[in-house]
Amino acid sequence: VREGFCRRYMLWVKVFALAVAMGVVSGVVMGYQFGTNWSAFSDAVGSVIGPLLGYEVLTAFFLEATFLGVMLFGWSKVGERLHFIATCAVAIGTTISAFWILSANSWMQTPAGHAYDVATGTFYAEDWMKVIFNPSFPSRLVHMLLAAYITTASVIMAAGAWQVLKGRISEPGKIQMRMAAGTLALLMPLQI
Repeated sequence: VREGFCRRYMLWVKVFALAVAMGVVSGVVMGYQFGTNWSAFSDAVGSVIGPLLGYEVLTAFFLEATFLGVMLFGWSKVGERLHFIATCAVAIGTTISAFWILSANSWMQTPAGHAYDVATGTFYAEDWMKVIFNPSFPSRLVHMLLAAYITTASVIMAAGAWQVLKGRISEPGKIQMRMAAGTLALLMPLQI
């Protein structure tokens, strides 16, 4: 069983690394888009949105980047315990990243805790707790985290089902499908 888990991990960590790379690239592009495509918006709300995205970099991105290398390349170089901690740190960093990005996005949809300076035409934060935990944020955060987990479990289940259709049924494949089915059975009702 342990060997099956290890084989599944080694397969899916490569897919995860590709997804992280795509996320980093799209995040860099998004930063430029704020300045090029939405410069008037950035001028007006930059003192509110900027810190939220900055917190994402400081708290989540650095945590993920620090431990991602250990997670991807440390399998035979560090102990099992440290490797497990690194993997958990990357997962926690990803969740923190979702927290800050969704806080910024939710504030754009349901702004709270801010004031408007008529003289400069800019918004500024009056209450950071209201800015961060704006009215639509809690439901958006829960919805998006569940959606991410459900999508991941669905892709993993589909990959396992493809192997079954091809007649390549293996113990790691069975483990993969059981874990995905259990995750979906648990999270789908919560998402609904």
